[in-house]
Amino acid sequence: MGEEAAKSSEAEDSGNTSSVVVVVPQESESAMRTIPVEGSSSSKSSPSWCTPIRLLVIFCVINMLNYIDRGVIASNGVNGGRKKCDKNGVCTAGTGIQGAFNLNNFEDGVLSSAFMVGLLVASPIFASLAKSHNPFRLIGVGLAVWTFATAGCGGSFNYWSIAICRMLVGVGEASFISLAAPFIDDSAPAAQKTAWLALFYMCIPTGIAIGYVYGGLVGNHLGWRYAFFGEAILMLPFAVLGFVMKPLQLKGFNEAGKAMTSADTIEPVSGVKGTEVPEGKGDVPAGHGQFSGKTSNKTSWSKRALRQISRFGKDMKVLLKDKVYLVNVLGYVAYTFVIGAYSYWGPKAGYSIYQMTNADMTFGGITIICGIVGTLAGGFFLDRISSTINNAFKLLSGATILGGALCFGSFCFKSMYGFIAFFACGQLFLFAAQAPVNFVCLHCVKPGLRPISMAMSTVAIHIFGDVPSSPLVGLLQDRLNNWRNTALILTSIFSVAAGIWFIGVFLHSVDRFDEEENEEDNADTVKSLTTKTSVEENPKRVEPSEP
Repeated sequence: MGEEAAKSSEAEDSGNTSSVVVVVPQESESAMRTIPVEGSSSSKSSPSWCTPIRLLVIFCVINMLNYIDRGVIASNGVNGGRKKCDKNGVCTAGTGIQGAFNLNNFEDGVLSSAFMVGLLVASPIFASLAKSHNPFRLIGVGLAVWTFATAGCGGSFNYWSIAICRMLVGVGEASFISLAAPFIDDSAPAAQKTAWLALFYMCIPTGIAIGYVYGGLVGNHLGWRYAFFGEAILMLPFAVLGFVMKPLQLKGFNEAGKAMTSADTIEPVSGVKGTEVPEGKGDVPAGHGQFSGKTSNKTSWSKRALRQISRFGKDMKVLLKDKVYLVNVLGYVAYTFVIGAYSYWGPKAGYSIYQMTNADMTFGGITIICGIVGTLAGGFFLDRISSTINNAFKLLSGATILGGALCFGSFCFKSMYGFIAFFACGQLFLFAAQAPVNFVCLHCVKPGLRPISMAMSTVAIHIFGDVPSSPLVGLLQDRLNNWRNTALILTSIFSVAAGIWFIGVFLHSVDRFDEEENEEDNADTVKSLTTKTSVEENPKRVEPSEP
């Protein structure tokens, strides 16, 4: 009966070149399938323009632009300083953002916090939306928000306007950091997954360093506003690309051909005949009633929001029960606690302990070189020894304890040159952890949970890591009044991170990259579409019976 209906539908629609889905009732949810019809996108096998190498390059450039922005906002050319007056009443004009809006240091620091608020709030939201919307399109939305927000920073007219724009910059970046790594993980060759992740995360120190230089040059010669305008112009083509390019599908969200663009915008309809779906929406899994691509006017936003919250709660429950994931993130929090404090207090500590006249350049140079070399080395080494979760924990614990020991020893030197040599070597080993720790986040969960895994990892390392570390280290220094002792106490926390990651070596770990989603996960999405609303629209329609 179902096959005859399918053939009838195909015959009637044979002349139609638009996207058509033939829906065949099945006897059970486990038999869900999609039947491609002539003219539908699923029947075409034309290769996508975006090859894996091109995707990696595009994402690396976008990631670098994100971190160039972080360097720009902190650069002296853009951040600037307040108006100053000497004892004789002679005043020098303020420069940059601080000078333009006459900000004190606290208000200036709030701009950084505003960005972080937007990032941390939006990251889990975008990750959750990836369950019902195409993840590639979500990246496009985020990049568009980022582009307009950075342009808004350049056009800001007072303190609150630039603070709101900085928050929106964080919102825009949130979609990318949650979803880009899973796409790279899907595209990378099996033997080079960690190396590709290393190339991606190498852009973090590189971008920040370029941001310092770019912000200084543009801010001093053209004005701080033009630095933001330049960022927006550079990002605009990538934001447009996110909407016009054929959307890529993320593993774990495409169990039956093409994923549904939104589970919330498909309603049941009567009849067996295939229904038309707007171009670009993809095929709809069959097997539990018939669906059309039309948006239900009666589906309230509150119900959709509750559905997203419920889905997010289920995902979080799975993550919190995963011992491998928890151990990995806890170690990452301790690691980020120290790295974050290094980036903020390092130059000041170096100046105090070793009387460095160019502490900014010294610490900046060490971070750039060691960040690039160490991150790449960690990724390539893990691939060389076989990229498994167990090997990743071994590398994480070993590199962190060795790097921490070298950094600890560097602060014991009285010679500045001895400090620089040991500190640089320690940073090389510490940055080697960047790719493996994210590899574990991606592979210890099922493919469908990778976006939320990356998002919650980002939220955790910032809320419990680098955000509180700077003020806490400042309080410790106020009590000790000795930068050498403060630096030694801070550095010893690397042993905590190494110890936590070492526990992961003994945990039972399974690489879930190739695991399929549970059938009930798909069934729940379909079941939620069969609502009382559809019954009211079509009272005579018979609800599909449960298997």
